[in-house]
Amino acid sequence: MTGTVLLQLVQEGRIGLDDPVSKYRPDVPDGDGITIAELLNMRSGLYNYSEDERFNAKLDSDPRYVWKPDELLAIAYAQPPYFPPGSDFHYSNTNLVLAGLIIEQLTGMPLADAFQQRIFGPLGIRETLLPGPSDAGIAAPHPQGYMFGTNVSTLADPALPAAEQAAAAQGSLLPRDVTDGNPSWAWAAGGAISTADDLTRYATALVDGGLLDPAMQQTRMNSIQPLSAAGGTEIGYGLSIVKFGPLYGHDGQLPGFNSFMAHDPVRKDTVIVLTTLFAGPDGRQPANVMAMAIMQALYGQPASASPSPTR
Repeated sequence: MTGTVLLQLVQEGRIGLDDPVSKYRPDVPDGDGITIAELLNMRSGLYNYSEDERFNAKLDSDPRYVWKPDELLAIAYAQPPYFPPGSDFHYSNTNLVLAGLIIEQLTGMPLADAFQQRIFGPLGIRETLLPGPSDAGIAAPHPQGYMFGTNVSTLADPALPAAEQAAAAQGSLLPRDVTDGNPSWAWAAGGAISTADDLTRYATALVDGGLLDPAMQQTRMNSIQPLSAAGGTEIGYGLSIVKFGPLYGHDGQLPGFNSFMAHDPVRKDTVIVLTTLFAGPDGRQPANVMAMAIMQALYGQPASASPSPTR
């Protein structure tokens, strides 16, 4: 959603995909060499703050802490970049926090209002919102969200030791309830709360068009670059859009929840999966695993990976 709004601003001539990030955020390390496009296609090289161990320890010790965007950026800026801008791919929530701040700067309104005016209202989406940091609860009624291990432990691969994975499979190790965690740390990088019906509307417009003019929509779809091929099915990433074989969309996760949305522009199939588990005992994202099983049934060859991180 953040990428969609930023692309709308590009087509309005208020920002350029080739503009350096430093034009809007002079504080970004090496921002003269990072373009707006490289933020959205995850090729900036900027460190992903949500991979930081001390950040995750804070999520464990104080899950209701209200995070400010500049705090998140400070965590990222304290670490060296993964690679020179444009030279590789690494999914980084830092890119989207920067994009959200740039949207607020250009529109003069909170990101939540920009989402409402530019996405939710035009699509008739009524049960989706981006909560503010101090109002980050899920509107009732809502499911409980669960998580195996801790935020720190899930940084490892695998997320749980073999003995704990076996205990979880046997049912003697249960996930813990993490519903009350404050998702302010995700904000522009995936903090929106939605429903399956609303995500179906958004996924269809994301892929078939309706939120961007035809030229910008084509630019977005053409931006996708292959990342891997699993079982003959291509995984790719572009301007805030993922290619899962014949489907296009995105996935996301927070402690307690995992989501997958994708749409096929040819067959018009839409796949939405929402789960109340952050990651399985083996570290795999349950919504993605289910989505790949659905793709197997629909197309015969599933994708088996996602470019997004586990958080």
